[in-house]
Parts: sequence; C-alpha cells; structure tokens
Amino acid sequence: MPLHYGQCYDQKIADAGSRPGRRWLDRKRTLLEYKQGGAILDLGCSNGSFLRVLGAGNWALHGIEISSDAARIARASSGAKVFIGDILDAQFNPCTFDVITCFHVLEHFRDPRQILQKIYDWLKPGGIFYLLVPNIDSAGARIFRSYWYALELPRHLFHYSPRSLSGMAQAAGLDPVTIVTHRELFLEESVRYIIDELFHVMGIARVPLSEAVQPSIPFRLIRKTCRLSILPLLAWIASFVGAGESI
Repeated sequence: MPLHYGQCYDQKIADAGSRPGRRWLDRKRTLLEYKQGGAILDLGCSNGSFLRVLGAGNWALHGIEISSDAARIARASSGAKVFIGDILDAQFNPCTFDVITCFHVLEHFRDPRQILQKIYDWLKPGGIFYLLVPNIDSAGARIFRSYWYALELPRHLFHYSPRSLSGMAQAAGLDPVTIVTHRELFLEESVRYIIDELFHVMGIARVPLSEAVQPSIPFRLIRKTCRLSILPLLAWIASFVGAGESI
C-alpha cells in the first residue's frame, strides 16, 4: 500500500484540508450538538485543520497521523498531541476519549473491524464516534459506476452503505445515534476519470490528479460559475436517483 501513497498524495490531502470554507465549521457544528468539550482524538488528522478549528478551549486535543510531516504541522498549528503511525499501533488506555472523529479515513484500512473495536475500547461510556465515509449506495456511485471518483482505487479498500456501516458498528459494540447522507456528487473528478480513460485509449497519458497544477484564473472563473449554476441543478436531479455520496 505505501506504493499507492506518497508526498504528492499527502500534500493534496493537506492542501484540501487547509482551504478556507464551511467544511470544518460544519463538522464542528455537528459535533457540538452531541459534545461541547472533553478529550477528543482525530484519526488521520492530517495537518490538524479540524483540531485547529475546534480549538483547545474546552477540548484536550489528540490526533493520529501516519505522515510524519503532516503530524508535525498538526502539532505546531493546533497544539494537539499527535501519535505518528498506524492507528492499530497507538496505545491509549480504555475509556480515554469523550469524542473520536474519523473523516474519510475508515475506507483506507485493511481491517476496519479492528479499528472499530479500538474505538469502542478508547471511548468513555456515552462517548461519541463521529465519522464520514463514501456511500457506495448513492446516486453518484450508480451514475458513474466504475468511474465514480470516491471509489479511489486502490487506496480505498472498503466501501460502505448506511446499512452495512450500522451493522459493523453494532457488531463492535457501538450504538448508532444518527446516520445521514450528504450530497457530494464528485462530478468534476468523476468526469475527469472518464476523460482520462478516453485519452488512455488513444495512447495519451494524463497527469494524475495528485500531481495536477493549479488551473488558470479564467478556467477557475468558469468552473466557479458552473458550480454555482449547473451543479445545484444536477444535485437536485441526483436526489431522484439515490442517496447522498457521503455518510
């Protein structure tokens, strides 16, 4: 698996997480509906963007990150205690955390059941596990099929539906509190996969997304216009095809 990750991949993930936007604020708002403070552990914390937005006021911040470079940034930017390495190698006492978060990370693991068992052991009674994963039973997956961006082969090893995720969580001793899906079509990325395949058939190699350069300003303006005008319409149409793309 290390062959399928690398500096470019890590940098793209870190850059995406560092961009200003509603992402982290929305997740903070959701978390505060259930817990307003305590010890929190962010699995796959990258450069600590979520921990930084959450702040240390009411929280004791902890993270786990396999990339040493990203972990160092997370420590410096958020003040969190960050374990560098695999989640299964981390040593925490049982009943340590009030909250454990895991945003688009669980799908990367060979044995998610072991991860969920660790999470169950680390959570205090009444603790909250808040995660996000792609939804294989979604409109986007049905429309794009093997070209669906969130398949992200070979880095995503498992895919979940709300039903399978709920069953696996219960098998680990966790009680589902809320399971909802969010519309996230991954339209541009999925279409790019189709275009890349057409170029491949013609013998033309394209630069991978992880190594793509920042597009020009005119292109970004056109893209922004399409996102504000066409994308909401497509999202509305997708609502008739299936559930949202993120659980």
